[in-house]
Amino acid sequence: MGARKRVSAEKRKEAMKTTYIARLNNCPTSPRKMRLVADLIRGMDVNKALDTLQFTRKEAAKAMEKLLKSAISNFEQKSGMRADESDLYIKTIYVDGGRMLKRIQAAPQGRAHRIRKRSNHVTLIVDTKNADLKEQLVNNNQTVENA
Repeated sequence: MGARKRVSAEKRKEAMKTTYIARLNNCPTSPRKMRLVADLIRGMDVNKALDTLQFTRKEAAKAMEKLLKSAISNFEQKSGMRADESDLYIKTIYVDGGRMLKRIQAAPQGRAHRIRKRSNHVTLIVDTKNADLKEQLVNNNQTVENA
């Protein structure tokens, strides 16, 4: 590996230490339906978002709630702090199209209609609102590396 690639890879790795991500791949819901739920909670405080998802009557809300809990758990594992004390919010959430299963449905007069069973990939990033806490988390990561 060249020096430039190594340096950029190290920068990326360093940035990922303070990024708290959860991903859901190949969720068997169409991306359009999942985006409706993602738009509900984008930018919200984590606890308020969990309450919103719990009482939303859409099938995609269940998967999104599980994903949000996973992101919170990832934050607690990486930072060593509790989510209640850290003022977490949903920084970024986006839904991409996943794989598509193509099926055939019989139609009259020997024809066939194609059915596309869509799936999606969801990426959710949580972060803290408190700037002092962010600095503290960064400093903790640097001291762990030096030790």
